[in-house]
Amino acid sequence: MKKIAIFAFNGDIMCFAHGLLNALDMDEKGHEVKLIIEGSATKLIRELNDETNMFHKFYVQVKEKGLIEGVCKACASKMGTLDEAELQALQLLGEVYGHPSIARYMDEGYEIITL
Repeated sequence: MKKIAIFAFNGDIMCFAHGLLNALDMDEKGHEVKLIIEGSATKLIRELNDETNMFHKFYVQVKEKGLIEGVCKACASKMGTLDEAELQALQLLGEVYGHPSIARYMDEGYEIITL
């Protein structure tokens, strides 16, 4: 079993969808997976919570499995989704000047994937 931290920065929904799908796939294969939503991807949490979004079901599955580690506090603030993150009870991460620490995950033995 591997420990994998997926940092999703890209706000393009097609790119972000690959983060969701791979998080589910890795989890099903027995790996410990954490999805960290960063950068312009933080704007997608509102869109993905909409049932009409084509990737909504995957977003819900990832949330229900507890695979979302959290959302970048600084980026969610900049993208206007800080309230949405709180509404969805997503943890806000911000130990490095308002952003999640990649080094912390490396120190905890996680392989880092960025999207």
